This record gives sequence, C-alpha cells and structure tokens, in this order.
Amino acid sequence: MPKYRIALLPGDGIGNDVMEAARIVLDRIDLDAEYVDGDIGWEFWKKEGDPLPPRTIRLLKQTRCCLFGAITSKPKEEAAKELAPELQNKAHSYYSPIVRLRQEFNLRTNLRPCKAYSGNPLNYQDDIDIVVFRENTECLYAGVEFYPLPKELKEILLKLHPAMKRFAPIPEKDTALSCRIITKGASRAIVRDAFEYAKTYDYPHVTVVEKPNVIRETSGLFIREAREVAKDYPSIELREVNIDAACMWLLKNPLDFGVLATSNLFGDILSDLCAQLVGGLGFASSGNIGDRYAVFEPTHGSAPKYAGQHKVNPIAMILSAKLMLDWLGEKEKAAAVEKAVAKVINNGKVRTYDMGGSSSTTEVARAVAEAL
Repeated sequence: MPKYRIALLPGDGIGNDVMEAARIVLDRIDLDAEYVDGDIGWEFWKKEGDPLPPRTIRLLKQTRCCLFGAITSKPKEEAAKELAPELQNKAHSYYSPIVRLRQEFNLRTNLRPCKAYSGNPLNYQDDIDIVVFRENTECLYAGVEFYPLPKELKEILLKLHPAMKRFAPIPEKDTALSCRIITKGASRAIVRDAFEYAKTYDYPHVTVVEKPNVIRETSGLFIREAREVAKDYPSIELREVNIDAACMWLLKNPLDFGVLATSNLFGDILSDLCAQLVGGLGFASSGNIGDRYAVFEPTHGSAPKYAGQHKVNPIAMILSAKLMLDWLGEKEKAAAVEKAVAKVINNGKVRTYDMGGSSSTTEVARAVAEAL
C-alpha cells in the first residue's frame, strides 16, 4: 500500500495543463503515493449546479492532502445564466469551491511564498524573499452577505450603531451588506504560524498588515492579538503597517520585508502584489493548511483562452507540489524540487512565453524533472 493517498483536482482551464506538469516532476522523484482524481469546477456547476460535488468532499476525506489546479469563478448572476436549462430557476447559487474547501476542512492558514530566483528576467529586484501568511476562513470571505438588505436587519443596525443613520433613507433593495468577521482565535493562530515560520527559517521580524486606524474593531482586534502572540517570541521583532502603506513600501523597498501576517482579503491583495515582484502569478505557489488536511495550489486563475495549449508557466504549480512535499515531511524531496526549479530558471534555456521564451508547459516540467 502506498505511503500517501493524494487527491488531484485539476479544475478548469489551464488547471489541467499545469497538473500534468506537476505529475511529470512528482513521478521523477518517485514519491510513494497513489494519486486519485476528483471533480471540481465550472463544468460541474453548469451540469450539476454544484462546482464542488459531495462526491469530491467524500474523496478528499479519504486522502492525506490535495493538489489543486485552477478554478473559474464568475459573479452569481453570470454563473446562473450558464446553468443547464433544467437547472435554471432552481435556487442554485454559485459559491467559490476553493473558498468552500477552505471552510469545509478548516484550512485556516494560507501560506504564500514569493521568492526571486536568480536568472529570472521578470524579477522586480533580486534577493526578494517574502512569505505571506493569510488567514483563510474569516474576514469578508466568510460569506455572510445580504442583498437586498433584510428590513429586520436594517432596523436592528439602526438601533445598534449611529453610523447606520445616514443609510436609513436608502431603500433595502438598493443596499448590499457584507460582514467582515474577525475572531481572536483565528487571528492568534495565523500570527503564531507566521512567528513560528520566522523562528524556523531565521527571519528577524514579522510584519502584521491591517488598517486599525479606520477599520477599528476588526483590524483593531487582529492587531491586539498579534501583540499578545509576539510576547512569546522576544527575539523576533513585531512590525505593524497599514495595508495601503504596506503596498507602497513593498514596491519601494521589498527587501525590508520578510514574513507578513494579515487577514483574508488583505492577504489576497498583498500576495498578488508580492508575486508580481518575483515574476508574476506564474511563480506564485500556495498552501491552504489546516490541523489535519491541506490543499496546495498555484495562485493564478484558470486562463480559459490558454486551456489545452500547454503554453503557460507551470512553475507555480511545481512549487506548490514542493510545498506539499514539505508538509508531508518529505524535506529532501522538497528541497530537490526547488533546487531543480532554480536551476532551470537560472539556466534560461527553457522558458515559457511570459519569460520571453517559446517553451511549452510540458517542456518546462521535463526540464525540471531532468534537473532532478
């Protein structure tokens, strides 16, 4: 019996292309694993009214972890129009399957390394090494939203908060409400993960990125909990930066940053910015990590116009597989994969179109496999 049972969810668009690339590399390192394919994505939304069918949840519960490709997401009105005719007007509502996975398995920590590899012509600056720790289950992504705003809720809010008074004349049908939910436990957990990472890999400081001067209650709570956690790590400096300032300073002085910790929406924004500093989303890997399960994925989208062309950069996917190997405890194999990726990038002979080359997705994967 194999040591690991790993779910593969290619998803939509180029998800299939980059998943094939990851398998080429994983097969070369001869990981003792059984890979099982699962259904997720836009086609299942259109045919079944559910982009994450119950059978896929059952499959994941029978595996150690998951490698995920890419997903197509559209606003609910557009999504509803693409349902099969027999599913139209049946109360189906589209909700991001990757967000559902994070919540279903309590994958509370989103880890996004952004590292500049030598020889990459797309690097904003060499020696950038930033890791974003993004809380993965709360904030505006919790899914507590209302449209139109229920009259009963509006009346309660008018009684509870004076700032609601200026919205009183606006009809409920013209008002939408999204709730930013931040809890002490989740805030402490993501900040502690960031400090533990900094401690393990010798980063001198952790930068907490929020906006407590304006979003006083939710960002304020996050910052207060971060300060409490920081007391347990006296050798690591805690820095606090507002989200807008952080974006500016990351562009101006990226080498001043190492480990970042923040809430869900801000983490989503920051990690894309940091990815661009090291070449773009084609180099941006991530791990969605819980206490007992984890899903690893590139942070790019499904890029439907390139689907099946084997044109896109697979390095983000290969580095996501590297993160998976790290999480499984296969440290030597993980280090070997990263070393091979770095060698291919530095060599410069095999490059996809985004790096100015003409190599295919598969050719890059094979080059990495050969470098192993």
